[in-house]
Amino acid sequence: MYVGIDVGTSTVKAAAFDASGRELAVAARPVELSMHGGFVEQDMDEVYGAVVAVLEELTARVDGPFELAGLTGQGDGVWLVDADGRPVRAAASWMDGRAYELLDRWLADGTFETVFRRTGSAMFPGCPGPLLAWLAAHEPKTLDAAATALYCKDMVFQRLTGARATTDVSDASMPFLDPRTRSYDNGVVELLGLTRRRGLLAPVADPVATAETRGEGLPAGTRIANGPYDLPACALGAGVTEPGDGLLIVGTCLASLVATTELDLSGEPAGLYISLDRPGHWLRAMPAMVGTAALDWVLSTTGVRHEEVDGLLAATPAGANGVRVLPYFAPSGERAPFVEPRLRAELTGVSLESTPADLIRATCEGIGYAARHCLEAAGLTGSLAVCGGGTRSPAWMRLLADVLGRPLRVVEGEVGARGAVLAAAERYGVPLDAGVWTRPTQIVEPDAVRAAFYAKGFEDHLARLAAARHRSR
Repeated sequence: MYVGIDVGTSTVKAAAFDASGRELAVAARPVELSMHGGFVEQDMDEVYGAVVAVLEELTARVDGPFELAGLTGQGDGVWLVDADGRPVRAAASWMDGRAYELLDRWLADGTFETVFRRTGSAMFPGCPGPLLAWLAAHEPKTLDAAATALYCKDMVFQRLTGARATTDVSDASMPFLDPRTRSYDNGVVELLGLTRRRGLLAPVADPVATAETRGEGLPAGTRIANGPYDLPACALGAGVTEPGDGLLIVGTCLASLVATTELDLSGEPAGLYISLDRPGHWLRAMPAMVGTAALDWVLSTTGVRHEEVDGLLAATPAGANGVRVLPYFAPSGERAPFVEPRLRAELTGVSLESTPADLIRATCEGIGYAARHCLEAAGLTGSLAVCGGGTRSPAWMRLLADVLGRPLRVVEGEVGARGAVLAAAERYGVPLDAGVWTRPTQIVEPDAVRAAFYAKGFEDHLARLAAARHRSR
């Protein structure tokens, strides 16, 4: 039996799988996000406690023994710990917007573009570069007290195993890792004014680190592997490994990933190249801030329940009776396939005749257009898999297939946890049939007439977005 642990932004999950990849049980627990004045933080002890709790629940529900465990979790942010792996302050989330003024300055003076040309990482306010620079300016004593700036899964791995603090090449990819040498670019550290704090960057374990658990949550001695983080873990769990194939994760953020063996640091700086365990292989990632949070806001504002969405989408025509939504609701703006920290959502075409269904469909269409923009920028040429919470809505999946104009390989269940197990199995030399483990739940084909309609709608979306970006500057 195999266990996958996925430490998400708002929910911590653990899933048990048999040798064929069949999901046997899932345990989940929510974790809090503290939001105030652009700061988005999490209590590390709460997050770790939730990991232990879901593992205890899972092991009580299924009979062992456990062959191995794989660990993944949210990326980016800054998780500062002392030499014993204990937090020295709350974790700053990837959603955090406090460093937007720094990013504005780096965008203006060329630092932002220089970093992208060196590492393939287009920084955003919630990534470690701006956050560490902000902390160095505003909380230097906090950094003095810290031993390591980790990522979420690394903090969990250290406390579950007692192993030394490390990260992996996937989490280290933003923004300091040189994707060619697979080591930190000290020139980038210097550019961001962090030379004095260079020692805080977690050593990179390449390939991912392994260790045995100490007995919290999982039986002592359980073999566990640390990584990759949730985006590449989902790609593994969805079977996206061949160059040109892609994955769309419809979750809190809308992540578009395309497997590649080509490193192209030209063009508009955006997204990042996620280094993988296999040297010479990357994921061209466009992790947009837009996602299901945009739809959640519209549902809350209109008073519509989630279970009503499918019926409303089915009852409203393509084009939402003229209502249009640019779905950039995040307080930190957008980070892919472009970076605009001040970009905000826009609703147009709304009148007294507009209905909640129009607003909901227009939001879903806007998210679909944003996904198409990201996938095209990431270089999608092959098949497309889709996973995440949005896949629970059949009507939304049909709408997405139409907006994207291509078939969707829908992969349901705990895809990140599944990928973490596959990564751990590879690390430990345990033979698992990845093709069987990643078989799609269904394939959703686009409607040709609606796909043609949305192809024109996408051009309109790009024009409206260009105007909105201009206004935001």
